[in-house]
Amino acid sequence: MAARLAKILKDIRKIRKLSLREVEEKTGISNAYLSQLERGEAENPSPQKLHSLARCYEVPYVDLMTAAGYLTSANENRPEADLSQLQIALMGANLSEAELEQVLNFIKFLKSQS
Repeated sequence: MAARLAKILKDIRKIRKLSLREVEEKTGISNAYLSQLERGEAENPSPQKLHSLARCYEVPYVDLMTAAGYLTSANENRPEADLSQLQIALMGANLSEAELEQVLNFIKFLKSQS
């Protein structure tokens, strides 16, 4: 679970174009601990820290709790259940229904071109 959470946290931070120092300032979580989380070296981050990160990254808290192993997902035994960078970006995009429809139409268009 630590490796999955590590990848998600690192990908989200990069998508949000935040440095570890900026995340530290926004969450109060030390730069060193954030780095350990992103490398998969920190075991069992507290739900409070995950909540702070979810707020900072504007992603659903439940998704980080699931990635950390606190909650189970119906898809947890399926390898394809790992989140892609696109899914991670969409988690916190706060899209309206109209914007989501545009994204879906664009994906359909891209698929039709191949």
